Order: sequence, then C-alpha cells, then structure tokens
Amino acid sequence: MAIIKWSPAHEIASLQQGINRLFEDVFSQPGSYDADTMGAWRPAVDIVDTEAAILIFVEIPGVEKHDVAIEVKDNVLSIQGERHVDSNIGNGSYYRSERVFGKFGRSFALPAMIRSDAIKATFKRGVLKISIPKPEEEKPRQVTINVD
Repeated sequence: MAIIKWSPAHEIASLQQGINRLFEDVFSQPGSYDADTMGAWRPAVDIVDTEAAILIFVEIPGVEKHDVAIEVKDNVLSIQGERHVDSNIGNGSYYRSERVFGKFGRSFALPAMIRSDAIKATFKRGVLKISIPKPEEEKPRQVTINVD
C-alpha cells in the first residue's frame, strides 16, 4: 500500500476552482438570467467588425418582429423585447422547461462618430441582424500659414 501525502492547500484550491466553475456556468451562458435583473433574460449576441460596418447578431428565436424595439440615444444602442409563453401549449404539466420567456434587453456603446440614421436592422429565422455602417475617415487637409 502506497502512502499519499495529504495537502490541505491543494484541497482548498480545488474547491475554489469548483465554485468558480459553478458561477461561470450559471451566470455566463447565453440565455441565462442576468444577476442584476433577475427575471429578465439575455439573448446570445455576436458582434463582428467588418471593413464597412459593425454587425450585431442577436439570437431571439420565438420572438415576433413587433415585440422588438431598437433605439439609439446618447451613443448607446439599446435592444429590448419580449418572448411570450406559447399559448398553444395549454395548461399541461411540464416534465421539463428550459426555454426562458419574458422581457429582455441588451445595450451597447457606440463610437461618437456613428450616424444613427444609417443603422439598419433585419430579422430572419430568429436572428436579429443590426448593421452599423462605419463613418468615412476624415481626409487630412492642408492648413495654410499666413504671415503677418
């Protein structure tokens, strides 16, 4: 029989890793509850930087177009909406329920030079795509020096 040396520091570190993993799993998964606003859900978002625009993809399956609002105010893009419970289910008893229903909201800071009137949004197969065109870069200009 081999003798194994016990290390209390190793046990504490292992316990801490387990607790960290638990919190990461619960609070960082797409569609999970937001710790600040329990009861609201956060749809998964992808943000892509292309040459011409910044693209935001928001996964909101089961949400109707008229239940989503997009607003730009003070260089902040806000997406709000609601996913309603499917009324076709009736009053049956659930064996399992993993889908999240209710209000949601996401906000993103925009660069100051973005023109909010140029932002476009499309909604297809449960994915909201927001296209934010990049502003044209200012061209350098010559400044003449006057001699008095």
